[in-house]
Amino acid sequence: MIKAILALSDGTIFEGFSLGATGTTSGELCFNTSMTGYQEVLTDPSYCGHIVTMTYPHQGNYGINERDNESRRPWVEGFIVREPTATPSSWRSESSLEAYMKAHGIVGICGIDTRALTSIIRDSGAMTAFISTEKSAEALLESAQKTAGLEGRDLTSVVTSENSYAWQEGLWSMADPFNPNDRSQKELKYRVAVYDFGIKRNILRLLHDAGCDVTVYPAGTTAEEVLGTEPDGIFLSNGPGDPAAVGYAINTVKKLVKSKVPLFGICLGHQILGLALGGRTFKMKFGHRGINQPVKDLLTGKVEITSQNHGFAVDIESLKGLAEVTHINLNDKTVEGITLTGSPVFSVQYHPEASPGPHDSRYLFKRFTDMMEKYRT
Repeated sequence: MIKAILALSDGTIFEGFSLGATGTTSGELCFNTSMTGYQEVLTDPSYCGHIVTMTYPHQGNYGINERDNESRRPWVEGFIVREPTATPSSWRSESSLEAYMKAHGIVGICGIDTRALTSIIRDSGAMTAFISTEKSAEALLESAQKTAGLEGRDLTSVVTSENSYAWQEGLWSMADPFNPNDRSQKELKYRVAVYDFGIKRNILRLLHDAGCDVTVYPAGTTAEEVLGTEPDGIFLSNGPGDPAAVGYAINTVKKLVKSKVPLFGICLGHQILGLALGGRTFKMKFGHRGINQPVKDLLTGKVEITSQNHGFAVDIESLKGLAEVTHINLNDKTVEGITLTGSPVFSVQYHPEASPGPHDSRYLFKRFTDMMEKYRT
């Protein structure tokens, strides 16, 4: 096995074995607490710029299936697992995790104490890290200490689509998982314009199944261009990086809010909406990444178990007088949802599309279509 080194900017060094491609990579180190869903993590555009540590020790157990990709390609800068599975066991598997990582040039490391690594991140916060199969620990450590984090970086422009396109796929049927519902089988009542800040495919599938005729637009598309198509609703997607660095999107959303067209945002879209309304965002110590985050809906009193992936959050104090907080995280009381009083605008910080994760929050897609129905009639 080829040896690999992980160097953290705080001076910590881990020695393990190469997983995936050989070479050197860098990114902001974070951890994900999900027990399953490693392929969705690899292909989630919100992980652009990150080296991801999976806290669950075994990864790769059920292999890789191209149908499970959440975007057009993997986006992680590096991948860290305790113990990869060399021989996956699933009738849907098309390749192993190792082979998939090699094919896409993802540099990883395995055979290290991922629980100890996670504890370091929890205590010290997110930090820059390097993984390498070719450089010394000293050289990597020097590079890690000189490399800046994600604050101020616009990663949306890296992951967004180059051109607009129509989405035509619905959710899979368990009876026939290889043939998702197509456009012709659904009554598509609502024209929805989706801003791609780093969209996940399961969001688009759920919008389709909710009866939305979906067109996806690049992040830099102007408000005038989208509003000119006369959509029934506008959706702001998830995405990576610092929301304050995406100034063009913030200015666009300010205009979209004024249009009174129903608007729904998640994750980065939620943060951009908060900034467009006049609020502030801040970088969290180590973020929320996993499928077990408890969120309370203040409108109903219900608690949802949610899937999350974000390292920035909207400052709850900055929203006073600007928007109503509708959801809070029960672990740390951070903002998880807002609505604009008197306007058809709302957003959540978490991922109601799950993939992987619980389905507690899927009602939000119906809330969106109900809002479009109300404002259209």
